Amino acid sequence: MFAFLVLHFVTGKGGPSRDFYKILGIAKSASPAEIKKAYRALSLKWHPDKNPDDPTAVDKFTDVSSAYEALSDPDKRRKYDKCGEECLNEPENQGGMNPFGDIFGNFFG
Repeated sequence: MFAFLVLHFVTGKGGPSRDFYKILGIAKSASPAEIKKAYRALSLKWHPDKNPDDPTAVDKFTDVSSAYEALSDPDKRRKYDKCGEECLNEPENQGGMNPFGDIFGNFFG
């Protein structure tokens, strides 16, 4: 039970990290144009307004949107390729501030 809760908290989905390339049906070497083309086709296919009777459409549309958001941005794509969706959920470094260096700098000039 504890492992499920931790996994749910980390991924927000209760399961392993999503494979954005698989969700969009593209290769890891896909160009920005290929990513955009796949996103457009799948977002139209799974849009909740076009699938009002399909309860899974919202989840699929959300996955497609998340995949596009991550893979269409070069910095996010690099992070995702490095260590998966978990890296995308980590907070950004707050200006590169080193709290220890700043504290010692304040005391010792």
